[in-house]
Amino acid sequence: MILVIDSSSPSSSVIATIDDHRMSETFSTGRGLDMEHLKRLARTPITKVAVASGPGSFTGLRVGVSFGLGLAIGLRVPIVPLPTLELQAARSDERVTAVADAGRGRFYFLVPGGNVALGEPVDVPTTYPLVGRVADRERQLLAAGHRFKPETELLRLVEAAAKMLETAREVAYGSLEIEYMQTFSASKK
Repeated sequence: MILVIDSSSPSSSVIATIDDHRMSETFSTGRGLDMEHLKRLARTPITKVAVASGPGSFTGLRVGVSFGLGLAIGLRVPIVPLPTLELQAARSDERVTAVADAGRGRFYFLVPGGNVALGEPVDVPTTYPLVGRVADRERQLLAAGHRFKPETELLRLVEAAAKMLETAREVAYGSLEIEYMQTFSASKK
Protein backbone atom coordinates (compact mmCIF):
# COMPACT_ATOMS: atom_id res chain seq x y z
CA MET A 1 0.00 0.00 0.00
CA ILE A 2 1.19 3.52 -0.79
CA LEU A 3 0.39 6.14 1.84
CA VAL A 4 -0.11 9.70 0.56
CA ILE A 5 -0.10 12.63 3.02
CA ASP A 6 -1.08 16.18 2.06
CA SER A 7 -1.04 18.55 5.02
CA SER A 8 -0.09 21.64 3.00
CA SER A 9 -3.41 23.44 3.57
CA PRO A 10 -3.79 25.45 6.77
CA SER A 11 -7.40 24.30 7.12
CA SER A 12 -7.37 20.58 6.29
CA SER A 13 -5.21 17.56 5.59
CA VAL A 14 -5.67 14.49 3.42
CA ILE A 15 -4.52 10.96 4.07
CA ALA A 16 -4.89 8.73 1.03
CA THR A 17 -4.03 5.13 0.28
CA ILE A 18 -3.37 3.36 -2.96
CA ASP A 19 -3.52 -0.42 -2.65
CA ASP A 20 -3.43 -2.19 -6.00
CA HIS A 21 -6.41 -0.60 -7.75
CA ARG A 22 -8.27 0.39 -4.57
CA MET A 23 -7.94 4.02 -3.56
CA SER A 24 -9.29 5.86 -0.55
CA GLU A 25 -8.86 9.28 1.00
CA THR A 26 -9.85 10.85 4.28
CA PHE A 27 -10.01 14.58 4.99
CA SER A 28 -9.56 16.08 8.43
CA THR A 29 -10.13 19.70 9.29
CA GLY A 30 -7.81 21.87 11.32
CA ARG A 31 -4.08 21.41 11.73
CA GLY A 32 -2.59 17.98 12.09
CA LEU A 33 -3.21 14.51 10.80
CA ASP A 34 -6.05 12.13 11.62
CA MET A 35 -4.04 9.81 13.88
CA GLU A 36 -6.95 7.41 14.44
CA HIS A 37 -7.18 6.85 10.71
CA LEU A 38 -3.42 6.32 10.52
CA LYS A 39 -3.59 3.73 13.31
CA ARG A 40 -6.22 1.79 11.34
CA LEU A 41 -3.95 1.87 8.29
CA ALA A 42 -1.08 0.40 10.29
CA ARG A 43 -2.63 -3.06 9.82
CA THR A 44 -1.73 -3.01 6.12
CA PRO A 45 1.93 -3.12 5.05
CA ILE A 46 3.05 0.23 3.66
CA THR A 47 5.40 -0.08 0.67
CA LYS A 48 5.92 3.62 -0.11
CA VAL A 49 5.13 7.02 1.42
CA ALA A 50 4.34 10.09 -0.69
CA VAL A 51 4.09 13.57 0.84
CA ALA A 52 2.92 16.93 -0.46
CA SER A 53 6.14 18.94 -0.37
CA GLY A 54 4.79 22.47 -0.71
CA PRO A 55 4.33 25.25 -1.07
CA GLY A 56 1.79 25.56 1.68
CA SER A 57 1.22 26.04 5.36
CA PHE A 58 4.59 26.14 7.16
CA THR A 59 3.32 24.21 10.17
CA GLY A 60 1.15 21.84 8.14
CA LEU A 61 3.98 20.92 5.79
CA ARG A 62 6.39 20.33 8.66
CA VAL A 63 3.89 18.02 10.40
CA GLY A 64 2.98 15.99 7.31
CA VAL A 65 6.45 15.75 5.81
CA SER A 66 8.10 14.97 9.16
CA PHE A 67 5.56 12.27 9.93
CA GLY A 68 5.83 10.77 6.44
CA LEU A 69 9.61 10.87 6.46
CA GLY A 70 9.81 9.33 9.94
CA LEU A 71 7.41 6.59 8.91
CA ALA A 72 9.34 5.87 5.69
CA ILE A 73 12.64 5.70 7.56
CA GLY A 74 11.17 3.51 10.29
CA LEU A 75 9.60 1.10 7.80
CA ARG A 76 12.58 1.33 5.42
CA VAL A 77 10.34 2.16 2.47
CA PRO A 78 10.84 4.79 -0.25
CA ILE A 79 9.66 8.39 0.18
CA VAL A 80 8.36 10.45 -2.75
CA PRO A 81 7.76 14.22 -2.67
CA LEU A 82 4.76 15.48 -4.64
CA PRO A 83 4.76 19.26 -5.21
CA THR A 84 1.50 20.61 -3.79
CA LEU A 85 0.43 22.75 -6.74
CA GLU A 86 1.33 20.10 -9.31
CA LEU A 87 -0.71 17.62 -7.27
CA GLN A 88 -3.72 19.96 -7.37
CA ALA A 89 -3.26 20.60 -11.12
CA ALA A 90 -3.13 16.84 -11.75
CA ARG A 91 -6.74 16.65 -10.56
CA SER A 92 -7.82 18.01 -13.96
CA ASP A 93 -7.26 16.67 -17.46
CA GLU A 94 -7.71 20.22 -18.76
CA ARG A 95 -5.41 23.18 -18.22
CA VAL A 96 -6.02 24.81 -14.83
CA THR A 97 -4.27 27.20 -12.50
CA ALA A 98 -3.49 25.50 -9.20
CA VAL A 99 -3.82 27.66 -6.08
CA ALA A 100 -3.06 27.27 -2.39
CA ASP A 101 -3.62 29.60 0.54
CA ALA A 102 -0.43 31.45 1.50
CA GLY A 103 -1.89 33.51 4.34
CA ARG A 104 -2.25 37.28 4.68
CA GLY A 105 -4.64 37.38 1.71
CA ARG A 106 -2.07 35.93 -0.67
CA PHE A 107 -1.98 32.74 -2.69
CA TYR A 108 0.60 30.42 -4.13
CA PHE A 109 -0.27 29.69 -7.74
CA LEU A 110 0.96 27.72 -10.72
CA VAL A 111 -0.27 28.46 -14.24
CA PRO A 112 0.24 25.84 -16.96
CA GLY A 113 3.80 26.06 -18.26
CA GLY A 114 4.78 28.57 -15.57
CA ASN A 115 6.66 28.62 -12.31
CA VAL A 116 5.22 28.67 -8.81
CA ALA A 117 4.48 32.23 -7.76
CA LEU A 118 3.11 34.09 -4.74
CA GLY A 119 0.68 36.97 -5.00
CA GLU A 120 -2.56 38.74 -4.23
CA PRO A 121 -5.79 37.59 -5.95
CA VAL A 122 -5.31 40.19 -8.71
CA ASP A 123 -1.82 38.75 -9.43
CA VAL A 124 -3.25 35.32 -10.28
CA PRO A 125 -4.00 35.17 -14.03
CA THR A 126 -7.66 34.53 -14.91
CA THR A 127 -6.91 32.60 -18.13
CA TYR A 128 -7.68 29.16 -16.69
CA PRO A 129 -10.13 27.93 -14.06
CA LEU A 130 -8.70 27.43 -10.57
CA VAL A 131 -8.25 24.24 -8.62
CA GLY A 132 -6.98 23.94 -5.06
CA ARG A 133 -7.75 24.18 -1.36
CA VAL A 134 -7.97 27.78 -0.19
CA ALA A 135 -10.00 27.51 3.01
CA ASP A 136 -12.41 30.42 3.40
CA ARG A 137 -10.53 32.69 0.98
CA GLU A 138 -12.35 31.51 -2.14
CA ARG A 139 -14.48 34.68 -2.17
CA GLN A 140 -11.33 36.83 -2.56
CA LEU A 141 -10.44 34.99 -5.75
CA LEU A 142 -14.02 35.10 -7.06
CA ALA A 143 -14.15 38.87 -6.42
CA ALA A 144 -10.97 39.23 -8.53
CA GLY A 145 -12.70 37.58 -11.53
CA HIS A 146 -11.56 33.98 -11.05
CA ARG A 147 -13.67 30.87 -11.43
CA PHE A 148 -13.08 27.50 -9.80
CA LYS A 149 -13.35 24.27 -11.76
CA PRO A 150 -16.28 22.38 -10.18
CA GLU A 151 -15.27 19.55 -7.84
CA THR A 152 -17.53 17.23 -9.84
CA GLU A 153 -15.22 17.70 -12.85
CA LEU A 154 -12.02 16.94 -10.93
CA LEU A 155 -10.24 13.75 -9.97
CA ARG A 156 -10.01 12.96 -6.29
CA LEU A 157 -6.67 13.90 -4.75
CA VAL A 158 -5.77 10.20 -4.39
CA GLU A 159 -6.38 9.67 -8.12
CA ALA A 160 -4.17 12.65 -8.97
CA ALA A 161 -1.47 11.29 -6.64
CA ALA A 162 -1.65 7.87 -8.30
CA LYS A 163 -1.22 9.53 -11.70
CA MET A 164 1.79 11.54 -10.47
CA LEU A 165 3.37 8.52 -8.77
CA GLU A 166 3.71 6.84 -12.18
CA THR A 167 6.59 9.21 -12.98
CA ALA A 168 7.54 10.77 -9.62
CA ARG A 169 11.02 10.02 -8.31
CA GLU A 170 11.87 8.59 -4.94
CA VAL A 171 14.42 10.66 -3.02
CA ALA A 172 17.00 9.83 -0.41
CA TYR A 173 15.70 10.41 3.10
CA GLY A 174 18.21 13.19 3.77
CA SER A 175 17.45 15.03 0.54
CA LEU A 176 13.69 15.50 0.92
CA GLU A 177 13.07 19.24 0.69
CA ILE A 178 10.03 21.22 1.68
CA GLU A 179 9.23 24.14 -0.61
CA TYR A 180 8.62 27.24 1.47
CA MET A 181 7.91 30.38 -0.46
CA GLN A 182 7.06 32.91 2.22
CA THR A 183 9.27 35.95 2.11
CA PHE A 184 9.65 38.01 5.22
CA SER A 185 11.16 41.43 5.54
CA ALA A 186 11.90 43.46 8.60
CA SER A 187 10.71 47.01 8.50
CA LYS A 188 13.17 49.70 9.48
CA LYS A 189 12.00 52.26 11.99
